[in-house]
Amino acid sequence: MCKEHSHIHTHDHDHNHEHTHDHDCCCSEHTHSHTHEHEHDCCCDGISKEEKTLRVLLAHWIQHNKSHTDDFEQWIVRAKEMGKEETAEYIKKAVEFIDSANNMLLEAKKRM
Repeated sequence: MCKEHSHIHTHDHDHNHEHTHDHDCCCSEHTHSHTHEHEHDCCCDGISKEEKTLRVLLAHWIQHNKSHTDDFEQWIVRAKEMGKEETAEYIKKAVEFIDSANNMLLEAKKRM
């Protein structure tokens, strides 16, 4: 399930957070009848809705982080243009940490 962001951005930025994902499980659209009752906790492809959601979230988080690092890269240049070298260095380090976090999220996604 895609949830709305629970945080507030207090800065202006150009990227949008729109994204589309198919969150529906094909199991919810069974058209054949059953002669016994049971719950469908998984999608027809054999993975649970929760696992499918986590896969979607991992991909979304990686892309979301990337959109922020793109903004940060622009501000590194701007900070340098303002003569704020130390500020630019800290922003650059933040980008490195986000890239490292994204690598960990990618590894998590590979292990799904």
